[in-house]
Amino acid sequence: MTVNPGSPGWYLRRLSRMGPREVGGRVGDAVRRRRWRSAPPACPAVTGARFTAALPAGAIAAVPPDAAKRLITEADRLMHGQAEYFGVVRDDLTDPDWWRDPRTGRRAPSGYAFDVPYRNEDAVGDIKQIWELSRHQYLTVLAAAYAVTGNERYAERVAEHLRSWWAANPPLRGVHWTSGIELGIRLLSWVWIRRLLDGWPGAAGLFEGDPVALNQIWHHQRWLAAFPSRGSSANNHVIAEAAGQFAAACAFGWFPSSARWRADALRSLELHLRGNTFHSGLNRELATEYHGLVLELGLAAVAEADGAGVPVPASVRLVLLRMTDALAAVVDNRLRPPRQGDADDGHGLVVDGAGTDRWASLLATGDAVFGRLSWWPEVTGTDVRTPLLAALIRPYSKNEAAPAVSRPPSRPAHFADAGLTILRGPAEIWCRCDGGPHGFLSIAAHAHADALSVEVRHDGVDVLADPGTFCYHGQPEWRQYFRSTLGHNTLRLDGGDQSVSGGPFLWTRHARSRVLAVDTSGAPDGGVVRWCAEHDGYRPSVHRRRVELTAASKELRVVDEVRGPRRAVRLAFHLGPAIAADLAGDRAELTWTRDGEDRSAVLDLPGQLSWRAHRGESDPPLGWYSAGFGRKEPATTLVGTGFADGAEGFTTVLGFRD
Repeated sequence: MTVNPGSPGWYLRRLSRMGPREVGGRVGDAVRRRRWRSAPPACPAVTGARFTAALPAGAIAAVPPDAAKRLITEADRLMHGQAEYFGVVRDDLTDPDWWRDPRTGRRAPSGYAFDVPYRNEDAVGDIKQIWELSRHQYLTVLAAAYAVTGNERYAERVAEHLRSWWAANPPLRGVHWTSGIELGIRLLSWVWIRRLLDGWPGAAGLFEGDPVALNQIWHHQRWLAAFPSRGSSANNHVIAEAAGQFAAACAFGWFPSSARWRADALRSLELHLRGNTFHSGLNRELATEYHGLVLELGLAAVAEADGAGVPVPASVRLVLLRMTDALAAVVDNRLRPPRQGDADDGHGLVVDGAGTDRWASLLATGDAVFGRLSWWPEVTGTDVRTPLLAALIRPYSKNEAAPAVSRPPSRPAHFADAGLTILRGPAEIWCRCDGGPHGFLSIAAHAHADALSVEVRHDGVDVLADPGTFCYHGQPEWRQYFRSTLGHNTLRLDGGDQSVSGGPFLWTRHARSRVLAVDTSGAPDGGVVRWCAEHDGYRPSVHRRRVELTAASKELRVVDEVRGPRRAVRLAFHLGPAIAADLAGDRAELTWTRDGEDRSAVLDLPGQLSWRAHRGESDPPLGWYSAGFGRKEPATTLVGTGFADGAEGFTTVLGFRD
């Protein structure tokens, strides 16, 4: 079903997922927006503002040389106007058009911000392309390059672009004033830009000495105070809003409302960090990239607090500690986490060059702040961000306000509250099994219809892959495919998805999963590890799946059962883009290369189904892999069709060869 966001039907479906309190809050927002149209708030006069949130001495000197080299390479590329966002290569960044989408060539309309139909690609263009540059994270990279090298040309380019942006985007005008997450991340970028430019003679004149800058900073914070994400939308967006607001109120505390904004933002951050995170430490959206985004934002907020001497509730540090331990637990041997749920390549704070591993960076920061546990994987890469954050954040072990906690004595494999299980075997076999909630909050905005899906890697290579996300707005058939049941390694009945979509970020009915049995005591070399779960998304039928990984034979066995009336079945297995497949009947020979070495496996498929290989098909979409937002490439998908009548299960065996 293709759904048009903003249509009457979409609004009704969206309204049906809200509670009375959220409805009341949104009504109040609408009234405030109308009032601001005719009488926008005015920034109070500011005199004598000073910036006191500089980095401690020695922070820049602690940046590893190879990380600094990558940073400077990236900064020089940006200075030449070159960058790539979501698969679109740009060479126009010496003098960017802040409202133009380079993918479609469209330019967003001007006017009052809340009148801009930003969800409509025909009217606006690809909103992600337009918004991304205006997060100003490429300017934090340039500012970091100045801090590392002292070369003023980086600082001058930053100042030129900030003044250009401020002139082109006055408060409440245009597309960059429509979404709170954008304002929050932009504020965080401005804080770090000012911090990293602190040694530049023009820094004070660019920020605290410029009435235009003060007006922008005040209006960003006033906007966030007035229009927080609410109720069914209080996911990672509200974390970004609170973190940006808090950072700005700490570092730019020059306004009469700064103390109140700081207190309110910290209260919101504490509440929603807890609310967005399972006790196990995994993010409740069950979308791994948002786990990374929230962790980055939380660490950045704590850095501002500690740098400014603002007390932070112990629960904030505890959540971030658990998130870091959970991340260390779920990554594979190449430090890649699961590819689960939506992923839009969003970052909280960027000060590194291309080639820096995001997840290694987060684990390195976790080591510096919380201390690594004996079972953590080794991190060998370097980054710029870790020494900068570590210079501001008080180490957990030295913080008297930090609670004494019991951290996992060995590597967790099963996260019961999130329904996520990692089965590990020899030869770096890694398998994620999904038996958790459909998503977070009533709309489950970033969930996929992937109940009971599996994701299998061998030495970090996707063998049975989660295909990814690819897009959000503007291409509904692709958005629908990448979040569909057929788009995952699981079973589909009667041509429908397990959960019912009401829009690109809205699910109106959620499949309910439950894990029935887990045994990971034999991992990784001691025998057999097992998992079993079921879901009710195809009522009255129940789909039950068992997965067993046997160490001795390097064999993964998947058994699917459909309990209920006779149903039409489509069972899909998506292969990673590096995997070549030769399908003959119900057996597929799989081959790939890793580090110059040929690898292989055999996939024995259920003989009751008729099997066909699909690759790079577009009408309808099937056989694709998205390595990152806005990018897709053909990959082989094996689909078996037939019927299930409850008499027997469907058994699939994946055997890895030496």
